[in-house]
Amino acid sequence: MEHHYHQQTLAQPVTCAGIGVHSGKHSRIIIQPAPVNHGIRFRRLDLPGTPDIPALFKTVVDTSLATVVGRDGAIVSTIEHLMAAFSGLAIDNALVEINGYEMPIMDGSAETFAREISRAGIHRQDSLRWYFVMTRQIRIEDGDKFVEIVPGKGFTINCTIEFDHPLIGRQEISFDPVHEDFHKEISPARTFGFLQDLEYLKRFSLGRGGSLDTAVVIDKDTILNPGGLRFPDEFVRHKLLDSLGDFSLLGMPIQGHITTYKSGHALNHAFIKELLAQKDAWETRTVAVEDLPRP
Repeated sequence: MEHHYHQQTLAQPVTCAGIGVHSGKHSRIIIQPAPVNHGIRFRRLDLPGTPDIPALFKTVVDTSLATVVGRDGAIVSTIEHLMAAFSGLAIDNALVEINGYEMPIMDGSAETFAREISRAGIHRQDSLRWYFVMTRQIRIEDGDKFVEIVPGKGFTINCTIEFDHPLIGRQEISFDPVHEDFHKEISPARTFGFLQDLEYLKRFSLGRGGSLDTAVVIDKDTILNPGGLRFPDEFVRHKLLDSLGDFSLLGMPIQGHITTYKSGHALNHAFIKELLAQKDAWETRTVAVEDLPRP
């Protein structure tokens, strides 16, 4: 992917539909192009007054099972995969119209969103992008888990997971959006879960849309999906995808290098809170060409 100094939106609208992984309810989204400095916003078409909810850290209301944003009683749930697609494809401005409270899970990855946005085309806008430019390190820890960012040219993210399970174990991956293809390398990685957890969630009427069509499901020593995995390390690739979605809630791209170890939505969001509080650790500005790494 080439560098994008300018803000970007979609060239034309995109429609996707499917069921919500937690609610089991069908929903439909239309991703509309949006003007400069609009950011990413969700609009609930099914509610009176069609309220808008900006996809920003300050509107996050829950991270227990998925990332949920809300304002004035209106919520949109499970936004992380679409947000990852916007981040990975360098889309700054879009309006996501939705006719329910939960995003369609599609196949549990961001591939459908990435494919449809790419097919619609990406439109370069006249205004420059603004960045969070890191000026010093920030790190937060929770037991042996941590999230850290250090200053640097461009943006990279490194994720490591460790599961005491024979099919997962320790996996690590780095991603650099300038030199690697988000659509091919990251977007197809599906969310994953353990069979016993899925059964537990369904008992409490959560995870109603969870199935082999919407996630990788793991039993004691077997991948239950007929086609198996899409990548040998699909689990950590999906963790990186989720992290891209989480960090995109800063509202502008980051200049710096992120490392996460055994992190999830909750720690990622705690990290964003810490980053925003440490105002001497970053500045927001457009970046000069010389500040960016060479493609």
